[in-house]
Amino acid sequence: MRRARKIDRVLAETYPDAGIELDFRTPFELLVVTVLSAQTTDRRVNSVSPRLFAAYPDATALAGADRDTVEQIVQPTGFFRAKTEAVLKLSQALVERFDGEVPDTLEELVTLPGVGRKTANVVLGDGFGKPGITVDTHVGRLARRFGWTAETDPVKVEHAVGDLFPRRDWTLLSHLLIFHGRRTCHAKKPACGACPLDRVCPAYGEGETDPAKARLLLKFERAVEATA
Repeated sequence: MRRARKIDRVLAETYPDAGIELDFRTPFELLVVTVLSAQTTDRRVNSVSPRLFAAYPDATALAGADRDTVEQIVQPTGFFRAKTEAVLKLSQALVERFDGEVPDTLEELVTLPGVGRKTANVVLGDGFGKPGITVDTHVGRLARRFGWTAETDPVKVEHAVGDLFPRRDWTLLSHLLIFHGRRTCHAKKPACGACPLDRVCPAYGEGETDPAKARLLLKFERAVEATA
């Protein structure tokens, strides 16, 4: 636990601007853009969301949207037919079951079409200010590299990580891990030699340890590929 808290402190110092990289104004917009962000970059979602929400500003509007028009708008995000189906069904469920409002509990959010715990925790943490741990590929990978858990199941990872940190820290911790995973601790080529955690990370050495070579692996561009 002491090492986990140390890692958290170092990451907070390294990424003082850590936060969600999807643009949104309301919990509904956050829910939709999170669904659209699957298998693409946050930047690409941010490029289409203004047009989408200008045409369909709330669940009621999107529930009755023309499918072809929505497909055309979200096409740059990839898998646009499936994503259109997902956001239409999601909006219809919000209208039918929650009067068009996004619920603010995990139990209710995960009953919505296409919404799992990961998406629900994003909405709770950043849309409603309710702490949640978002276990995406980065969070799962780093939790295992840091020795916080050996689990691969996202729900088990969520609980294992949650046991190490105060509940109030969960949302920011998720952002810090995602930032670090996107920028430094990559899946295939972690930049160990340029990592601020080089002295405390038990996985140090899995990647490039030469500082000059490691710096070339760093990614500073906003919203890099989620699979980086």
